[in-house]
Amino acid sequence: MSQSAQLLNARQVIKPWGRRDLPAPFELSGGKRIGEIWFEHERAPLDLLVKYLFTSEKLSIQVHPSDELGAEKGLPSGKEECWLVLDAEPGAVLGIGTREPLTSDQLRAAALDGSLEQLMDWKPVSRGDFYYIPAGTVHAIGAGVTLVEIQQNADITYRLFDYGRPRELHLDEGLEAAAAGPYPDDLGGKVNFAADQQLVAGPKFDLWLGSSWPGEGLSSELVHIIPLVGSVNAEGVRAKAGECLVCAPRVPLQVAPGARLLFAQARK
Repeated sequence: MSQSAQLLNARQVIKPWGRRDLPAPFELSGGKRIGEIWFEHERAPLDLLVKYLFTSEKLSIQVHPSDELGAEKGLPSGKEECWLVLDAEPGAVLGIGTREPLTSDQLRAAALDGSLEQLMDWKPVSRGDFYYIPAGTVHAIGAGVTLVEIQQNADITYRLFDYGRPRELHLDEGLEAAAAGPYPDDLGGKVNFAADQQLVAGPKFDLWLGSSWPGEGLSSELVHIIPLVGSVNAEGVRAKAGECLVCAPRVPLQVAPGARLLFAQARK
């Protein structure tokens, strides 16, 4: 196999809020509740992690720490992420930020008595909705959503509220990490899948949508290529929709007609 391109391993992750009926092009779940598919390197963790998420119930209301707080905790990094909605059932929502600023004491009280669910800013979503989620943002993904997530490769989630599910909460850690308040509107928008565009320009990573290498902005770091439609071949390694490959920037690409690709690259 080429040293400059590699197809990443796809790992299905069972979640209580996952789905048994995964949409095309993903394979059937075998009756298990698959909530996420992670794309992982066979030998070493990469700076970014690409996931697909499939929800049948609301995820917990949660928060992720910043790089600075992560370092204080002895973690390799914090976690910032972004979401691109690929499909959504009628009435589907994402909770991003709170409708009003909350102090740490107010956030704790709302998490304990369950009123945090009503204080969240639940945004109706449909295909093409895009949101960048900075560290410290209180957030939750609602039911009936299929999305692709690009994130810093750190599995750090602090649950603040989980609708009574019997899972561990991380209230003290979450309160330390959270900046509970309204979400900045300029961090979200609607994506035209037919248009080449940059979706994220730092600070932790860059993300482009297109059918060929971005014209500007690529560094020497490895690039994740995620076909949303069609397929791409890099140095003899082929990835189709529902897969992900990683390669050096600017290697020759053979892109299938009509293919639409995401290109994600970490910033150092």
